[in-house]
Amino acid sequence: MSSQIMTESASKVLVIGATGYIGKYLVEASVKLGHPTFALVRSPVIAASHPDTHRADEEGRNNLIQSFHNAGVHVLFGDVNDREVLVGAMKKVDVVYSALAHHPCKLLEQQTHIIAAIKQAGNIKRFFPSEFGFDIERGQFLEPLKSVLAEKIKIREAVRKEGIPFTFVSSNFGATYFLSRLAQVEADGIPDSTVSIIGDGNPKAIHVDERDIATYSIKAADDERTLNKILYIRPPANIYSVNELVSLWETKTNKTLERIYVSEEEVLKKINESPGQLPFFYAVAYAGFIKGLTTNFDIDPSIGVEASILYPDVEYTTVEKFMDRFL
Repeated sequence: MSSQIMTESASKVLVIGATGYIGKYLVEASVKLGHPTFALVRSPVIAASHPDTHRADEEGRNNLIQSFHNAGVHVLFGDVNDREVLVGAMKKVDVVYSALAHHPCKLLEQQTHIIAAIKQAGNIKRFFPSEFGFDIERGQFLEPLKSVLAEKIKIREAVRKEGIPFTFVSSNFGATYFLSRLAQVEADGIPDSTVSIIGDGNPKAIHVDERDIATYSIKAADDERTLNKILYIRPPANIYSVNELVSLWETKTNKTLERIYVSEEEVLKKINESPGQLPFFYAVAYAGFIKGLTTNFDIDPSIGVEASILYPDVEYTTVEKFMDRFL
């Protein structure tokens, strides 16, 4: 991460959940685009005592925080449950991004504390709640995904009710998870000989590199065109069916994969019977790759705008280029 000269006109940005999956990229993009950047992270003592924290994870987190310091980021230690800390952080900035994790759901509920702090501080020009996926108010989602998205819907409703200026980011699929395994849920990587395809493999889905998600999201901070709108991220070169993804990989490797199609009924069974987190990821895959919920609607210009149209200067990573890293 490299620091750039800050511009006087750029809003001051706060990222909450700054060391997480999307949060670290938001911090990186904010610095790169010239925003005075603040990162709210749990203190090392609190983070180390968290039941889900492992030693290796904590070491990586500490290294990431050090990279924030090196880039000129203002690192604030605190917790979203601490109103005084939150309000103090809000008063230092203009724009707030929440990148709290999807699991467990209580982390999404904690965004209500962020909303209350924004109201109390009274100076925030824009709030980006933790979404970065499907447009949660479209389509019928299955459990356990449905419950997670229900929490996000509650946050949307609260933001609107409180009159907080917002942008909701619908970034569709982050590229890292599904592209790295050719849209398979249970694979560890791209297969050598056989690929499982859920459904018939024909519905289109949108895949976006996480750094591009962050770049588009940060560029929207000071853009009046995104005020109180949904920012859809739909790079035109990144819309593929699973069959097309497999064919792309076959072309790149000059190798044919045996395609095994998993019926919709079998996917539903996996959602209901698989252990651990697999039901969640199967529900995500079902929504995107069988029901086509990232592409099966046109953007309503009264409520939404599309990022690659607003910001044609962004040289986003195409699916084809992204796949090259696995060759």
